[in-house]
Amino acid sequence: MREGCAFLDEKCLLLAAQMLAELRRREALAAQLAPLLERARRAVAAALARHGLNGLQCQPPLGAGERRLALRRHSILGVPLQEVAIEGAAQPASPPAHPSPEAIECREAHAALLDPLARLAAIDGNLARLHAEHRRTARRVRALEDVLLPEIVRDCDEMEAALAELEQDEAIWARSAAGRAR
Repeated sequence: MREGCAFLDEKCLLLAAQMLAELRRREALAAQLAPLLERARRAVAAALARHGLNGLQCQPPLGAGERRLALRRHSILGVPLQEVAIEGAAQPASPPAHPSPEAIECREAHAALLDPLARLAAIDGNLARLHAEHRRTARRVRALEDVLLPEIVRDCDEMEAALAELEQDEAIWARSAAGRAR
């Protein structure tokens, strides 16, 4: 039980280390994403100023083309982790009725967000799974340390006391039997 408790405690540490690594990856990706989000925000503002909301909604989006979500799975201590990326080229948009450089910039700025946002979503999912497993493992460690191990120690102490009492009874019986045999 103590070895199992030590293993689970070590598992908690490894899961926490992996969560920290995922958080670092997330922070780095968020730093990369900030200028892209600002570019997309400015592009939407410019396109809205030029076309208005209804006019911007009528602009054609980029087609999916050969883009696909590339998924790579692995696990750490039984926790499934994922890494994703958008691969392939987008299909050019169909020609708009009222083309403008603002609408093109808006389309391209938002297309540039696809890959980093997909990666961010995968990292957030990894963090959620790691956190759930860490909580579950920590709960098991606490149950072992606070409930099961003390019960086992108490039971062992009771058994040792009972064995000592039996040895005393046996010694008394052996002496009395030896005294009667004389």
